[in-house]
Amino acid sequence: MSSNSTPHYFVPGLSRHPVMAAIGLIGFGFGISGWVNHASWGGPLTLAGVAFILYVLYNWFGDTINESNTGKNGVNVDISYRWSMAWFIFSEIMFFGALFAALFYARNIAMPWIGEVESKLIWPNFQAVWPNDGPAGLVEKFTTMGPWPIPTVNTLLLLSSGVTITIAHHVLVENHIKKAINFLAATVLLGAIFLGFQVYEYYHAYYELNLKLTSGIYGSTFFMLTGFHGFHVFLGGTMLAIVLRRMIRGDFTANHHFAFEGAAWYWHFVDVVWLGLYIAVYWM
Repeated sequence: MSSNSTPHYFVPGLSRHPVMAAIGLIGFGFGISGWVNHASWGGPLTLAGVAFILYVLYNWFGDTINESNTGKNGVNVDISYRWSMAWFIFSEIMFFGALFAALFYARNIAMPWIGEVESKLIWPNFQAVWPNDGPAGLVEKFTTMGPWPIPTVNTLLLLSSGVTITIAHHVLVENHIKKAINFLAATVLLGAIFLGFQVYEYYHAYYELNLKLTSGIYGSTFFMLTGFHGFHVFLGGTMLAIVLRRMIRGDFTANHHFAFEGAAWYWHFVDVVWLGLYIAVYWM
């Protein structure tokens, strides 16, 4: 267990983890590009890249956790962790900001302009109405995804998880470790149920609504926003599950638990993004 009174700033030695993570990300990038272009090797390479990245992260964070538990981290390292997590979340805000901006631009700027120009010059029957399957019947007909019932249920699940993780933090600060474990476990469970519902929603969209990534600008923005958010829920849930395991084995105290706090910050960010997505994608 590290102490914030440690006077020095611990600097780790040379590590193999960054270059290994880069290799995994390169494999994942090539794999996902092949997958969306229907290459036979795309899916296996994507899964292999994800598995390798998870392996690297397991070992990397294992080393970091060991440094904390052996008392090498002090107040300076704690501050650097907090700033690092804050900037990481800020980068995620910019990432989702770009996706929301793409949706806004397509729906409120590009669509009216195309309707005005194309309906006069090329396709007189084109209607610039959102959602749109494009002109000339190039995109297969599809049905849009409404807010009922799964998106609304998922909203309630994530809002509930935000409550449970907040309670977990408060009882941890009060040194009620068992209560903190129970509420954190409830948070992880709610996140897992959310992902299960989203998998079913995608199955329903693909096979029953004919809504796919290739379904014009609506399909691409829908799956990019909801898909990346689902990935972030998976990532946040993984972080919380690791924190839960550490809490069960006694790594945290009422005054020393930034790993929990950082994961909680991230989870609240995921909650807020979903609220914006729920309104912009499913209602508007």
